[in-house]
Order: sequence, then structure tokens, then C-alpha cells
Amino acid sequence: MKKILFLLSLFLILNSCSVDEGEKYHLDFLPIEEVDVPDSFQRGETYNIKVKYKRPTTCHVYNGIYYDRDLNIRTFAVQTVVYERNDCQNIVAPTLTEAAFNFQVQNSGSYTFKFWQGKDDNGEDVFYEVEIPVTD
Repeated sequence: MKKILFLLSLFLILNSCSVDEGEKYHLDFLPIEEVDVPDSFQRGETYNIKVKYKRPTTCHVYNGIYYDRDLNIRTFAVQTVVYERNDCQNIVAPTLTEAAFNFQVQNSGSYTFKFWQGKDDNGEDVFYEVEIPVTD
């Protein structure tokens, strides 16, 4: 998660020094509300992993899935671009929006997937963790 914060901070620093007078924006991560992963993987196969999230404002635009790897641990978050405009509106009853990515199984053993679900009351990152065994 430190990498997420470092990359986000670096982006914000570089973006704030820009002389471009274009539309202002920043990157943000949205909590993953639901996931759809298989019970097991087969090595060498590719799987479509689905996640669902809620878009809080009209200025949040999906920008892909953040992905980090450390051995057989994979960390995921929904990344958005947030446009800094005066006409942004809160979405009162946001519906779940689906995003998906392909995951290719290359290792044996098992994978631990960590899906970012936001921060707790102490500001600590909260993850939904799933361990998925790999069969040969």
C-alpha cells in the first residue's frame, strides 16, 4: 500500500507543478464492494476477475485497476480520475459498477488476492483477502 501512496503522491506533486492550464484532476482509489473469483486456479490458464465498486460523484471516472505484486500476493484497487470542477454532483444512491481484468496463472501453490476496501476509523487500509489454490 506504501507503493500506492508513493505513486499517488508523486503524481500529485508532478501534476501540481504543471504549467498546463487544462482541466485539473487527481487520481483516487475507490473501495471494491464485491469480487467474483474462482475457487481454484489451474496453472497456465487465464481468468477473468470481476470487481464491483460505487462511483461517489459525477466527476469520478474509471481509470483502470491498480495492481501490485509481491511473490504470490496480488493487491488490487479501482483507480479513478477525479475532475476538479464546480459542477460535480454526489451520486445519492450509487449503483454497483462492474470492472474486470484478466489474470494469468503462472505459479504453483496458491495466490493471495487482496482487494482494497477503503480505510478504517484509524486511517489504516482495509483489504478483503482471498487465498486461491493452484492446481497443475
